[in-house]
Amino acid sequence: MLRLTRFLLIPAVFLSACRFIGNQPEEEVIALAYDKYLYRSELAGVVPDGVSAADSLEITRQYIDNWVRQQVLLHHAQGNLPKDKMDFEKQLENYRNSLIIYEYESELIRQKLDTVVSEEEISAFYTENESNFQLRENIVRVSYVKIPRGYENSPQAKKAKQYLMSSKSGDMEKLIELCDKSTISCRPDDENWIVFNDLMRELPLEIYDQENFLKNRTFHETGDSLFVYLIRFNDYKITESTSPLSLEVDRIRNMILNMRKQKLINRMQEEVFQEALKNKEFEIF
Repeated sequence: MLRLTRFLLIPAVFLSACRFIGNQPEEEVIALAYDKYLYRSELAGVVPDGVSAADSLEITRQYIDNWVRQQVLLHHAQGNLPKDKMDFEKQLENYRNSLIIYEYESELIRQKLDTVVSEEEISAFYTENESNFQLRENIVRVSYVKIPRGYENSPQAKKAKQYLMSSKSGDMEKLIELCDKSTISCRPDDENWIVFNDLMRELPLEIYDQENFLKNRTFHETGDSLFVYLIRFNDYKITESTSPLSLEVDRIRNMILNMRKQKLINRMQEEVFQEALKNKEFEIF
């Protein structure tokens, strides 16, 4: 059983105590738990600037309460754990060493890392590792026309459908021009890929067998209470097929940068080690 000894909480706004530590200047004691003291100086920065007096009091009270609770739990743990379970000296030293090395490596990366990745590098990396880039979802390249209800049989709507389905050079520009001058809107995009699930959230589509749907149509008409949508599927790729480069650019850039970081760190570690070896700064017995 835990035996609670001395425990005292002293609200700063009602009472303050003073205590000398050797020849050090006296400090106000805000709270006392067992043999631990919380000083007013430790509250510096706890309350943000511009906070009202009432909020300031509440924030301070919570901080003091949390401090006291931590001391109580710590005292309880120390009183109930065997000594060998509380020997963290080695772990703390390893953790401190890891933090120092990590901060040094981070600063080295900040100062030395070349963060410019060219399109040629990205393309070459993709070509060399193409088998590693597989789609997790079906993707499509689509163009579509959005027609307000009541206008789906208008001459403009019929013309829009004609341009949308056409493969003639210049008809896509005509579609854009028509949409700019009417209530019809469009997404004329033959180049960019979009995840099919994202398209289904964008348009009123309910497709349960996506692969079969994509394999068997290049045009689809759907609608809701406000609009009719005419959709032309220009291309598609099925899950687990090779993902196109355009969708992997950011990922590849990050992969290249991570490889550069690791190479930079490895080179630094080896240079430091060889320098220490050359200067006989260590011995192995």
